[in-house]
Amino acid sequence: MVVLLLLLFLLPFLLYVTAPQIRKMLSSGVCTSTVQLPGKVAVVTGANTGIGKETAKELAQRGARVYLACRDMQKGELVAREIQDMTGNQEVLARKLDLSDTKSIRAFAKDFLAQEKHLHILINNAGVMMCPYSKTADGFEMHMGVNHLGHFLLTHLLLEKLKESAPSRVVNVSSLAHHLGRIHFHNLQGEKFYNSGLAYCHSKLANILFTQELARRLKGSGVTTYSVHPGTVKSELVRHSSFMRSMWWLFSFFIKTPQQGAQTSLYCALTEGLEILSGNHFSDCHVAWVSAQARNETIARRLWDVSCDLLGLPMD
Repeated sequence: MVVLLLLLFLLPFLLYVTAPQIRKMLSSGVCTSTVQLPGKVAVVTGANTGIGKETAKELAQRGARVYLACRDMQKGELVAREIQDMTGNQEVLARKLDLSDTKSIRAFAKDFLAQEKHLHILINNAGVMMCPYSKTADGFEMHMGVNHLGHFLLTHLLLEKLKESAPSRVVNVSSLAHHLGRIHFHNLQGEKFYNSGLAYCHSKLANILFTQELARRLKGSGVTTYSVHPGTVKSELVRHSSFMRSMWWLFSFFIKTPQQGAQTSLYCALTEGLEILSGNHFSDCHVAWVSAQARNETIARRLWDVSCDLLGLPMD
């Protein structure tokens, strides 16, 4: 016990001493693109906080008309005004989007399509992590419903607009956690067995499989798509887990800021000449290795079909 207490006492000091070097190593990867975005339209989900907020801020800084697609409209409106004040860009708009409710997703898409003639950048950033077992309004397990199916439906509804606006891009925020993920088609809604940590991993694997299958289907359309691992980032994502909040606090010196975490999403949204790498997974602004499961085309195609079936979408 004495040794444990001593370690706990010394750990903050050791982290403070070594953190700058380690944090620099873990935070490599910066979007260096100088592309400006006047006349371009972007949608960022979950843009009222964390990585999404920093991503939206940078797109606004470059002159884009940016939609903050948020569940919490009070926070969304505050962030929209904050970004407007910081960037001088008044074309930053908060709109209601609850990815746990397909009615909300359809309403967002309907309103957006009625207002906008173009869509050049769609960043599917929002997500939940390690939730206690629960279901969305449509009966989907919360991680799979929000992180995968919600964004799958949103992308489907906006796809024709993306094609009309080509060249355009879709960026799906996934995670290194996908390596622990599996797509259990017989238990997709977690009703037979459930673990909150693994459920998150499964949904992040689904993000990568969706990206690859979407890229295959969009080949030659002018719309390209990428999945990204933002790194371990200090954000509200761990709010459902007291253990993860403790770990985030304990190792805070090693964790990226939201601005650092947004770099790979921005890299994939902005970097010129990236079209030939459509369907790839990125980390720290470089192509990253994915698990064998994430490279399985058969699983990707089956997940696409199952997702369409669950959402009542045509499979072709």
